[in-house]
Formats: sequence, C-alpha cells, structure tokens
Amino acid sequence: MKIMTSISLSDGSRSARARRSGAKGWWDRLPLLPALIFVILVTQLPFVITLYYSFQRWNLVSTNPPRFVWFRNFVNAASDATFLKAILNTGIMTLSIVVASVVVGGLLAAGLNREFRGRTIARTLAVTPFFIMPVAAALFWKTGIYDPTFGILGWITDEIGIGRINWISQYPKVTIIIITAWQWSAFALLILLAGMQSFPTEVAEAAEVDGANRFYTFRRLMLPHLRPFIELTALLVAMYVLENFAAIAILTNGGPAHATTNLSYYVYLEAFSAFDLGRASAFGMISLALAMALTIPMLRVVSGIFKEGGRA
Repeated sequence: MKIMTSISLSDGSRSARARRSGAKGWWDRLPLLPALIFVILVTQLPFVITLYYSFQRWNLVSTNPPRFVWFRNFVNAASDATFLKAILNTGIMTLSIVVASVVVGGLLAAGLNREFRGRTIARTLAVTPFFIMPVAAALFWKTGIYDPTFGILGWITDEIGIGRINWISQYPKVTIIIITAWQWSAFALLILLAGMQSFPTEVAEAAEVDGANRFYTFRRLMLPHLRPFIELTALLVAMYVLENFAAIAILTNGGPAHATTNLSYYVYLEAFSAFDLGRASAFGMISLALAMALTIPMLRVVSGIFKEGGRA
C-alpha cells in the first residue's frame, strides 16, 4: 500500500512539473506573440482574401455586382491560350536563367577563388549587379545596351558588319534571359565561391602531389563537393526568377504577342489592365500552386543532401 501511494505521489509530482514546464515555455514564448500575429496578418491574410476573390466573378469596370462562380475561373484557365503560353514562357525563361546563372556564377567563382592582385576589387565588382535595383538595371539595359541607336550592342554589331539590331523587338525572350541571368549570376557567385573556399586545401594538395591536374581535381573532387551548393543556388534562383516582373514590364511589356509574358506579368495584366479581380486571383493561386510544386521537391533534395553532409 505504501509502495502504491509513493508511486501515485511521484506520478503526480512529475505531472505537476510537466505542467509548470509547459506553462513556463508558453510564458517564454509570449514576447514573440506580437511578431507572430504580424507575420500571419501580412502573409496569410492576403492569401485568404485572394482565395476568396478567386471564387468570384468580379470585374471592376463591369456594372454587374460580384457573384460567386466557385471553380469556374480555375476551369477557364485551362482554355485561356495566353495563360497557357505564360506558363510555357515561365518554364523556358526560368530554366534558361537558372542554368545561365549557375554556369556564369561558377566560372566567375572559379576565377576569383585564387590569389591575384586586385582580387578584393574584382570580387566587389562581380557581385555588384545583384545589389542593383531591378527597375534601374532594366532601364539601363534598355537604353544603354539594347537600344539599336545608342546601345553598346548596337554599336558592336554595326562595327562587325551585322548592322544595328533591335534586340528587344527581334529577340525579346533572349533579352529578358540575359539581363536576369546577369543579375542572378552575381548571387550564384556568392554561394559557389563560399563552397569553393570551404573545400579542404589538404585534399587539393594531396591530389596535386599524386600528379592530378587542375581539371581532374575540379571534376573529381571539387564538383562533388559543390553539388549541394549548386543545387541550393538553383533552388533559390528559381524561386525568385519565377516572380520575374521588373525586366518584363520595363523592356517588353510582355510582348510582342505575349512572347515574354510570364505568370506574374499575366496576373498583373488581368488585375490592373483588364480589372478582372476574379480571374487574376484564380491565376495567382494557380501560379502559387505551380511554384510550390516546383520548389518543394527541390527543397527536400537540398535539405537531404545537407543532412547527409552533416552526418558525414
């Protein structure tokens, strides 16, 4: 009987300590509550409102009042040729920009990952494009580089005998890819250079002693080491480039014939040119679903690689 009583008392004391520990934990988290409420209001409230609008037929220039049409806006998206073209454009431009950014950023990182005079200045200049505002960069490229009369590319093509090319009208998609990859190559440089500098120097020295040249060392040793950094770079660049808007709005306005219209810009056109908030909200929700379908698997792959590296 005494044993049973002592067991019940010990269980009661443990449960009391657990309650006190839980109450203390909530009390310690209490100062974070205003920040949590603010984050929910800023991020989740617009999402809920957009989802609510996506089930309605609501055009601001129409005299008809808003009314629920449920999933009709989503169904109509499948028959919207411009929306389907925007999905294709988004995929092509995102993939091209990610590949170009990783390749160019990797080459720049390899060049800057060695000792030479003026390396600090070269690194600063190399990462500068990433810190330029997208609108300012687009305006500079439009007038200073792509312009057939006053641009640098127009002067170069004229000097080599090709003539002055209007890049924006003749190659609109290429112009968007080049300027965006130019900015995000600097971002890729930052991550890949950090990865190269974390490579163990003793491994490279041992490979050099064994007679391995630089290309073999890079392909067999450095590249496997850089794999998680490359995949992380591709993931982050893809997440941001999916929302590419400034370059398209400044350079091409989505044209010609919606050749450069991506999902973000098409949602903008539906909301602020056609003033159809219902369709724009529905297209925005579809864009969000496609972005999540792309980034979540990539995020799992990258996190798995870093976990394996941590265990190793």
